[in-house]
Amino acid sequence: MDQEDISASQQEKPASQRGLWEHLSHLQRLNALNVLEAVRQRQKKTLTPLKRGQLRQPTPAQWQEYVIDFSQRCLLFWDTLRQRGDNRLAHERAGYPLLLKFDHETLIAGPDLARPVNFSLLRILPGPEQEIDGNSQPVIIIDPRGGHGSGIGGFKQDSIIGESLRAGHPTYFISFSHSPQPGQTLDDIVQAQARFIEAVSALHPANDKPIIIGNCQAGWALMGLAATRPELPGLIIINGAPLSYWAGINGRNPMRYTGGLLGGGWMARLGSDLGNGRFDGTWLVSNFENLDPANTYWGKYYQLFSQIDSEAGRFLDFERWWGSPTLLNGEEIEMIVDDLFIGNQLSGRADRKSNGIDLKRIEVPVVVFCSYGDNITPPQQALNWIADVYSSDLALQEAGRTIVYLRHASIGHLGIFVSGQVARREHRGLLGAVEAINALPPGLHEMLIDDLPATSGSGDMQYRVHFQSRRIADIHDDHEPVRDDDREFSSVVRASEINSAFYDGSIRPWLRQIINEPTAEWMRRTHPFHQQQLFWSSLNPTLWWLPGTVSAVNRNRRPAHQDNPLLAWQELFSNQMQDTLNAYRDVRDATQEICFYGIYGVLGAFTGAQPPRNLHAPEPSAQ
Repeated sequence: MDQEDISASQQEKPASQRGLWEHLSHLQRLNALNVLEAVRQRQKKTLTPLKRGQLRQPTPAQWQEYVIDFSQRCLLFWDTLRQRGDNRLAHERAGYPLLLKFDHETLIAGPDLARPVNFSLLRILPGPEQEIDGNSQPVIIIDPRGGHGSGIGGFKQDSIIGESLRAGHPTYFISFSHSPQPGQTLDDIVQAQARFIEAVSALHPANDKPIIIGNCQAGWALMGLAATRPELPGLIIINGAPLSYWAGINGRNPMRYTGGLLGGGWMARLGSDLGNGRFDGTWLVSNFENLDPANTYWGKYYQLFSQIDSEAGRFLDFERWWGSPTLLNGEEIEMIVDDLFIGNQLSGRADRKSNGIDLKRIEVPVVVFCSYGDNITPPQQALNWIADVYSSDLALQEAGRTIVYLRHASIGHLGIFVSGQVARREHRGLLGAVEAINALPPGLHEMLIDDLPATSGSGDMQYRVHFQSRRIADIHDDHEPVRDDDREFSSVVRASEINSAFYDGSIRPWLRQIINEPTAEWMRRTHPFHQQQLFWSSLNPTLWWLPGTVSAVNRNRRPAHQDNPLLAWQELFSNQMQDTLNAYRDVRDATQEICFYGIYGVLGAFTGAQPPRNLHAPEPSAQ
């Protein structure tokens, strides 16, 4: 029985029949079983080579070979980290330019608009061997702005931009610069992006309206834009975009509890005030890394170390983009946290709508791509908005709306956007199925991709795309959620409002008097995320000897043979390290979940929060 089966089997008793303490007891049993089962599965996999007798004793010659290889790999590894630090410094000195692997030209610069923003519209120029079909729908890819550097949609050839050009679409990119414009708000960005989409449509008057692709943060922003301006898009594709922020499954989706455990939105206010009115995206990047400590503190570095002869280029390309976090205005991050992540006001019921946004107004087909391996936007957060917005399958069909979803079995959050394999399979399949998607009847559909054998003479895998009609209940994996968590998350909203009001009235006024721009910049530069990069850079005088030594190593490189048993022992040690960090993560996440329901369950009981709503009851008709 795997972890998902345990999660399901422990949730058979309806929550409406359980009190708070029984639910907490249920969570303790569920998480204990999940942690123990996860440890058993990992250890079973890690110790399999040992049980099979595949770990042999090395000979003296193999010891000598491994020690030389290990020493050389250490030097090459250190030098790669040094290059990473130097790349980050060079990127900063160059003014944080956009990291795109594709030639492009700027059509509309956001800073030149009447309401300046740090977003701009770029036209992607095809390569010498690429042909653009002038009759194809233009494709607009919106760069997500979640703290990291810009250019995620095309920082390498195997990317969403690359697949769009390969399919022959006129391709455009909406990206952002490092620092926001003074006074810039989310509404300003929405208006600017609407202007960009209108400009692309004007450039292709004879073509269908643009296909608009939004990744992560850009996905939920695109859905809000399409709801207020439904005439703009021709097709919407959102990848890994959280729309139903409170959704999740006990024992599996811990990130949704973070806002409540931190006391609500006051932390976003503190962060923007410490930044002199600008929030440092480094905190968002660091929080993302903390979700998976095994990969952050060991896995990605071990992969580089163990494959240093082939992995350094890929590592540096990714770190060049990941290692230069951007800034957000205080007004932007506060609205995102208050209204979306804590308030859940984008896809919520009518009493939780914000700024008049109603996702029912979206007229064109919407494609949702999510993954079970995504710990930022699990399928529940990517798909449950459908059940929030449409009370039944009949309501969806009568509205004439078409929604398609595609689920990956294991890829992580960043992999949805940056994985070359996902680009060649899922994104290629999506862009190749645009006509089929537009021809689907109203209702809910699942897009399935079947792998086919590669054709002779071609190294690429071949895929077949087809669609199956689904019910809204199918997005819950054939079982409706048995517990409605609105009671606890509603208590988070009230606690956040109280804490934020206290912060605004008692702390913010004097803190703003203390913090100025030099102080804010000093705090940004001393963040541990940046300091580790600066330590492993040429600014560190103790590394003066490294470049020359590495040149000698490259001339005399002597990698160990793959059958050297010490490589297998090295792999065993690495797996044990990752297993330990994963076990720590599982216990931490389980503790956070129990604490969340313990705190906000009690608060809900004391404040007289309404009982959970009936998930199966139809919405009351409008009078």
